Amino acid sequence: MVEHSGYQQGGRRALDRVLAPEFLEGLGELPLDELRARRDLAEQEEADLSYARRLLQGRLDLLRAEGERRQGVDGAVDVPAARSDAELVAALTDVLADPRRTHHGMGRFTSVEPSRVGEHRRRAELAVADPHLSDLTAMDDEQLAGARERLLALEHELSGDRHRVQEVMDACTEEVTRRYREGLVSVEDALRTSRP
Repeated sequence: MVEHSGYQQGGRRALDRVLAPEFLEGLGELPLDELRARRDLAEQEEADLSYARRLLQGRLDLLRAEGERRQGVDGAVDVPAARSDAELVAALTDVLADPRRTHHGMGRFTSVEPSRVGEHRRRAELAVADPHLSDLTAMDDEQLAGARERLLALEHELSGDRHRVQEVMDACTEEVTRRYREGLVSVEDALRTSRP
């Protein structure tokens, strides 16, 4: 069963708050510290969604490599029958070192670390509700294709959420920039509002 990760109206998660229509209402009238707090919340959620997406993409790379190995694709990377997290990481390292891998993401630079690593890891693992995921060689072709389909669907959902969160971040940043540009906020005021 795939855990729903998308925006839920009236939900209490950070994602639900950031993507709620009222989050950006009256942005121009908000005090600077509140505006920054909203931007920070959106930035944190973007970092968390990016982390979850990278987890899923790593799993998808493993599934792709195993599928290519079975099809006898020239130069396909062999995915060992990994059973532990450490072995999965080692298998993924082999896959990512494959010189034929060309889809490298171009993410935004951020200094924010993901805050809910355990939650996102569970979401990625729930997406493929198959006890054999840790041993891809034990999955038949149908199971492998089903696992890939479920992960792709969740990755698509996470990417959509992430894009919408980035739009919220951009709106908050543009409002902060406008205030500086129009002289509504001085550097001294900004420093005062950012102190605890």
